[in-house]
Amino acid sequence: MSEETRSEVYAELAAVGPYGVRPGHALITMVEPHPGHEFAYNRWYEDDHYYAGAMAMPWMYAGRRWVATRELRELRSPQESAVARPVTAGCYLSTYWITEGRYDDHMKWTVGINKRLNRDGRVYQDRTHVFTSFQDHEATVYRDGAAGPRDLHALDHPYAGLVVEVVDADGPGERAALLEWLRSRHLPKRLAGSPAAMVTVFRPTPLPGDRMTYVKQVEGVDTRLTLLWFLEADPRTCWEPFGQEGDLVRESGLGRLELLAPFIPTVPGTDRYVDQLR
Repeated sequence: MSEETRSEVYAELAAVGPYGVRPGHALITMVEPHPGHEFAYNRWYEDDHYYAGAMAMPWMYAGRRWVATRELRELRSPQESAVARPVTAGCYLSTYWITEGRYDDHMKWTVGINKRLNRDGRVYQDRTHVFTSFQDHEATVYRDGAAGPRDLHALDHPYAGLVVEVVDADGPGERAALLEWLRSRHLPKRLAGSPAAMVTVFRPTPLPGDRMTYVKQVEGVDTRLTLLWFLEADPRTCWEPFGQEGDLVRESGLGRLELLAPFIPTVPGTDRYVDQLR
């Protein structure tokens, strides 16, 4: 068995390299199951792929699945989105944390395992990747300072909702200014007294050239930022303030809103909400 699995090198690998717990990187993937395949897709992803294609991999230490019912997708903006076409595309979202400094190691494994899963017929084909990218952590802004869960807990804490916000700077040189405005001015003001406990900010990285062909190359690598708002309330009960987000980003003069999309957590082991997708 050792010869087949090369288990003798596991102790060597464990003894070297970063092994902290900070979410230095993330995989954020929004997927649309093809019409009529919603139940089958949900069961495949939850029963097999969430584990074999994600959580069982080295350095991917936390994950959570989210769903957007038809009602939730109708809240999205802007109508002309550079991320989701149409803006309502993408019923399911999966978010994963990867240990800081282990991106390259993880990518070698993920490319290899997904080639194997595909070869073995364990990849569900009747779905479209709407927005899938690995991303590097840039900032976390907290509503309550040192109180409450940290960003490393965010995918395990029982948050009631998540909002994905994607913003594009006007150019590569402007992204740093957009990030600083978000981190120091915009997000602290927006979080104060809100149901959002924290916002994590990431920037996308290019996918490797040997990625699976059904996942398109990442767009906006030099200009884009992805924000994850972790909510303590159902987004439908607190959506009104989010309606101002596009105007506020535009008025900053630093960028534009390309997607604002609310989600609620799935219930693992069930098909809850699947009948509310269409």
